[in-house]
Amino acid sequence: MARNEQLIRQHRILQILERTRFGQTVEEVRDALVEELGLRSLHIRSVTRDLKALQAAGIDVDSHPSPRGRVWRLGPHFKGAIKLTASATELIALSLARDLLFPLAGTPFWVGIETFWSKMRDTLPAPVWEHYEQHRQIIHVRGLATKSYESKQGILSTIHRAILEHRIVEAEYAAIGEKPSVRRLEPYAVVFYQSSLYIIAALEGAPEGEDRIRHWKLDRFHKATALDEWFKPDRSFDLQAHLGNSLGIFSGGTSKTYRIRISAKASRWVLEDPWHPAQEVKELPDGQVELTVPAVHDLEIIPRVMALGPEAEVLSPASCRTAIAKMIDELAEIYSRDKSPEKKGRGK
Repeated sequence: MARNEQLIRQHRILQILERTRFGQTVEEVRDALVEELGLRSLHIRSVTRDLKALQAAGIDVDSHPSPRGRVWRLGPHFKGAIKLTASATELIALSLARDLLFPLAGTPFWVGIETFWSKMRDTLPAPVWEHYEQHRQIIHVRGLATKSYESKQGILSTIHRAILEHRIVEAEYAAIGEKPSVRRLEPYAVVFYQSSLYIIAALEGAPEGEDRIRHWKLDRFHKATALDEWFKPDRSFDLQAHLGNSLGIFSGGTSKTYRIRISAKASRWVLEDPWHPAQEVKELPDGQVELTVPAVHDLEIIPRVMALGPEAEVLSPASCRTAIAKMIDELAEIYSRDKSPEKKGRGK
């Protein structure tokens, strides 16, 4: 058993008891732990030891008789230990963050967000909420993708547990255009990017010369099992540095430097909406700008350049220029075909 497995269970027990007013039997706590932590099994004695360990640590949790049997619940000292206070402005900031994270609906993360929001509603005075609701009506969040990870909740819980315990995950994964196959992954982190969740994980047994650490989209997982096998994390791996090399969520390889010339007309758009924290912008005498930005893959750059049409031109690397030229030729071929209904009608 991993050394911190008991601490993880105890932390989750507190979360389980926080959600119920009338308490839970040991069996109910055990069943919730098995489901939420993705365990294969868990003995009642282990749960009882965890509950008694929480008591020994001074946490106000105790058992009481009930018609359902003896139940465990949090006492008043625990519930009153943390007082939440917030101003209307702070509530607006929290609610905006809550809206931005809505694509996490159906995951344990969203459960935590909603639990915290409910605590705020229960503890703050009515005048604060009235002030908040008046101002919240004039601030809206748009542009979020409509999706839910509810069907992936069990898989995400399993992977999250494996990250904490450094367990190897046996995953059934299907890349786009491929049939599902079984991979053995060493998970490091979960990344939320543009309304989707990605698992940063090393592929066990990756061939020499290939990057072991890759990005796996949660949508493409069919199944995940945390094995009773552990891996030793690469202490030299820096997640922030790893993600900083990329413009988007592509993984693998060393980042390249891209130089893009932006017309004077479109330069304002680039200045108002930066592409990367480490980008450099050089203003040219004729009002154009030259943008220098790092990225791992051409496909991180091409969509942004194509969106600007003739107002943007990739100067380097040459491989990206070639890819764009080929794409433009193919598009020209497609759109040069006259498929309008008027033309078809005349030929009859």
